[in-house]
Amino acid sequence: MHSNKYIFIYSSVMVIVVAVALTVVAVQLKPAQENNIRIERMQNILAAANIPSTVKDAETLYKKYVTKDLVVNSKGDVNTAIKAFEVNLEIENKLPAEKRALSIFICTLDNGEKKYVVPIRGKGLWGPVWGYIAFKPDFNTITGSIFDHKGETPGLGAEINTSTFQAQFKGKQIFDETGNYVSVKTIKGGAQKDDLHGVDAISGGTLTSDGVNNMLHDGLSLYVEYFKKQTK
Repeated sequence: MHSNKYIFIYSSVMVIVVAVALTVVAVQLKPAQENNIRIERMQNILAAANIPSTVKDAETLYKKYVTKDLVVNSKGDVNTAIKAFEVNLEIENKLPAEKRALSIFICTLDNGEKKYVVPIRGKGLWGPVWGYIAFKPDFNTITGSIFDHKGETPGLGAEINTSTFQAQFKGKQIFDETGNYVSVKTIKGGAQKDDLHGVDAISGGTLTSDGVNNMLHDGLSLYVEYFKKQTK
């Protein structure tokens, strides 16, 4: 029968071996995981601009259609020292609004039409929610949107990543007829058909809908000064 000392040493060695093995595996997998995140982001940007892609062709299509990207601040000034694709919204959202870096991705379609895609991020019921919103060159009318989440409730808040929910945003506007910023809101009970600033909220997903509203309003508001400069 083994002594307590032997059992302790054996257990300690096994813990160390397992920990080292897990660390090695994590290090080996990290580049692949980072590449998957990069490709997924490319797909989301393209999807917001209504350009379908797959994991295999996303990078090729991104290089073809994303003809320019830039970073601006909340005053609408361009920052050439930062690359748009490297901006991490999770980190930026922890900074004061005036210090955040804001990415803009310009997609040029085969017919010459341009779409301006901006990323946004907020909080849902159970975790972060995020999205990409594409605008016409009027910097007001939405042409496409993509939303996703980390842990919203299946069948309820998780519905934000469905095509049915996302399609509602096409044609909506973030400025009213007098040029005031109003964003786009999800409306409990359903939006009126002629409401340019409202979409149907998710049935049973009130808190997630509220999170999306806050994300849209706060996230897009940071781009207002840049948008206004482009339309003067």
